[in-house]
Amino acid sequence: MVKSRRVQVLLILVALSFLLIYFLPCSNNVHMEEKPSPVHILILSSWRSGSSFTGQIFSQHPSVFYLMEPAWHVWVKMYQNSAKVLHMAVRDLVRSVFLCDMSVFDAYMSSQKKKSDLFQWETSRALCSPPACDSFSRSDIIAAGNCKTICGKYPFSKVEEACKTYSHVAIKEVRFFDLKVLYPLLTDPSLNLKIIHLVRDPRAVFRSRENTMADLKRDSNIVVGSQKTKGEMGPYNTMRVICKSHVEIYKAGSQAAPSFLKDRYLLVRYEDIVRDPLARAAQMYRFAELQFTPELQKWVHNITHGKGHGAQAFDIGSRDALRVSQAWRKTLPFQKIEKVQNVCKDAMDLLGYRLVMSEEEQKNMSLDLLFSQN
Repeated sequence: MVKSRRVQVLLILVALSFLLIYFLPCSNNVHMEEKPSPVHILILSSWRSGSSFTGQIFSQHPSVFYLMEPAWHVWVKMYQNSAKVLHMAVRDLVRSVFLCDMSVFDAYMSSQKKKSDLFQWETSRALCSPPACDSFSRSDIIAAGNCKTICGKYPFSKVEEACKTYSHVAIKEVRFFDLKVLYPLLTDPSLNLKIIHLVRDPRAVFRSRENTMADLKRDSNIVVGSQKTKGEMGPYNTMRVICKSHVEIYKAGSQAAPSFLKDRYLLVRYEDIVRDPLARAAQMYRFAELQFTPELQKWVHNITHGKGHGAQAFDIGSRDALRVSQAWRKTLPFQKIEKVQNVCKDAMDLLGYRLVMSEEEQKNMSLDLLFSQN
């Protein structure tokens, strides 16, 4: 009898061990697979290239947590350095934001920081809706002005709390000049990074920069050095560096690109967005694994078919986007066009922008003829 009980106990122990070894790990794996990894989207561009508008295409999506130029804080705090020196600090900050670790801002803000201390925080729909702000629904299309008035009082901790509730984290950044700096992020197993490289006709960029020169002074000094921003050639020196960076980024992303960049780099021209906003928005959403809802389709159409002129820096209100994108053809003197074309020729050739060869041609050239390829 005693022997029989011992055998029964041993059988029970064996059965329990079998359950612990085989079933519990399987249950844990199933639980882990239920929540997919977040998708991380970096909109990589330069100043006055339509990146604020493009960022809003992602910001207004209810599945996206978006921040606009978080590296602004790095450049403001460390403005004595060059862009190349600051690349590492900017990359580390971007990685932390993608992982929803907002403690990275401790190095660039006061200990008493609030959510409203973030650069252009009100342009993020995610920071204007729960849990970052209770005044709007997460499905609402939210105007930055309305958000800024109502949602600024919430604590900074709400930024991280909100970030962790989204399936996609998107950042718009204009402070990278070399794609290779981002290779560690592209090979980081904790990230699922996709890069949208947004470019714009250098002549349009130059004309827009002229209208916002005071706003961009500190950034220009960091890009080329304060001495090279002075005098008649100052603006062209800055354009030379910006155009060269677009060439290098494009080549690294599409020509002999490393295997880890496969299906993770997308070049988009701003002019193509404003010529066919719905098609290009749909393309970017597919690339980012997002659904293009009817509400967002309506918003994209309305924001690009308004009457605004887009004259203010960071203005993302409704405008006649196609007309605004081509304003340089009517307002930029041909002498300046020639200089921009000279310093940015390689970028224009590579990215499909046709040179204007005379003042007469500038006046008469149709929109389609400004592009050498589609």
